[in-house]
Amino acid sequence: MYYLLKLFPEITIKSRSVRRQMTRCLVSNVRNVLRPLGNDIRVEGSWDALHVRLPEMATVEWGRQVEDALTCIPGIHEVQRVDELPLLSFNDTAQHLLAAWQASLVDRSFRVTVKRRGRHDFTSEEMERHLGQALLDAVPSARVNLGRPDVEVRVDVIDNRLRIVRHRRPGLGGYPLGVQGQAMTLISGGYDSPVAAWKMIRRGVKTHFLFFDLGGAGHEQAVREVCHHLWQAYGRSHRVHFFSVPFEGVVAELQRSIPDGLIGVVLKRMMMRASSRIAARARIPMLVTGDAIAQVSSQSLTNLALIDEASALPILRPLVAEDKQDIIDTARRIGTARFAEVMPEVCGAISQRPNTQAQRSRVVAAEQHFDFSVLDAAIDHVTLTRSERLLEQVAPKAEAPLFVVQSAQALAQEENVSVIDIRPDTERETTPLTLPSVECLQIPFYALQAQAETLPADRRYLLYCDQGVMSRMQVLHLLDRGLTHFGIYRGA
Repeated sequence: MYYLLKLFPEITIKSRSVRRQMTRCLVSNVRNVLRPLGNDIRVEGSWDALHVRLPEMATVEWGRQVEDALTCIPGIHEVQRVDELPLLSFNDTAQHLLAAWQASLVDRSFRVTVKRRGRHDFTSEEMERHLGQALLDAVPSARVNLGRPDVEVRVDVIDNRLRIVRHRRPGLGGYPLGVQGQAMTLISGGYDSPVAAWKMIRRGVKTHFLFFDLGGAGHEQAVREVCHHLWQAYGRSHRVHFFSVPFEGVVAELQRSIPDGLIGVVLKRMMMRASSRIAARARIPMLVTGDAIAQVSSQSLTNLALIDEASALPILRPLVAEDKQDIIDTARRIGTARFAEVMPEVCGAISQRPNTQAQRSRVVAAEQHFDFSVLDAAIDHVTLTRSERLLEQVAPKAEAPLFVVQSAQALAQEENVSVIDIRPDTERETTPLTLPSVECLQIPFYALQAQAETLPADRRYLLYCDQGVMSRMQVLHLLDRGLTHFGIYRGA
């Protein structure tokens, strides 16, 4: 079984030295990807294509696995499954062509395309006419369409060799992975950031992943699965790293020290400060985000400029002018949408009344009240996981045992207890929390830390939010302050 890999067209217009370097890199990448599928697969490079040969005993299933892998390697424009034979005569060529294409032409239009290289005593047009007539004679229901055929029958003649293309599949395109250096993508697991990472991988950038942990082990595990999919499907010719930064403490400090309308922008600035320090430590020169103009409040041009200011490294935004639906469509095509659709939400991590045009003077003044030792501690506790180990189970972080009530039935059995709905006003109005037999207080998450000490210590208070992430985060910070009469209510 033999595959011909056509180079991405942009590679073919590079200078000779750059083209050779990219081709050598692509050969190495293809070998790395195919090695787990078998040691007997041969990969060779030439000026305008790569050649992949499977042993004669290769099964159809093995060939399908190889073909699927080849279509996802950056730098490959098209994957062609071909038969390579000696060039004997037009009639002999027609017999081979019939064996390959006869069944596919029933009731369909076709065109025969012959490409020659070398010296021959016939023209490409003469061979096309002969082969086309042979196919028409064998398949009366077929018809020739030279403009827009249903099927293109491709034949290459190289000197005294004949190459019949049996099957063609589009490749990923782009540049060979690694030829454009490396970058670190800030990834949350939604629709946007995985697509941004994929775009960088496709352009030949070795892409590492940086995750800010706001929601515990479950959220991190879900994001690691997205990153593993991206690496396994499109980038496994290179090993990369997944960095996880514990950011719950930073969010709590933002809620304590930053005015609500600025929390979103300042949170992103803190992420950029952390990202640039972690990337610099790992000798990664560039950051990548999934930001798109005006998609959320922190992504206005004004706020993006303020966020960029906090980074010591350049920030690339491959989705900056993309429409949301286009991003979702791409996510579905590359296989990351299924993760985004079930990704745990981190409720309440940003402002509920965000400022879309934050003033620099106000942001800088607000940050004067932030305890930067909290950010330093988060950076000091970053963890690193290699790409091949991403699916290993994330160990829950060691923390104090929490008092959790799982249902309304269990809540009814508790005495001297109140529930605090910490969701923002808009969420409470949309889906009110109704607990007829239990006192229910309404204190938004961003106001809770300031009001907690005013609540009587001889009564237990259970925090509630839709996903349970922010309530757990708030309880942990209250416990750190010595306020032990708070717990979590997961019912509703």
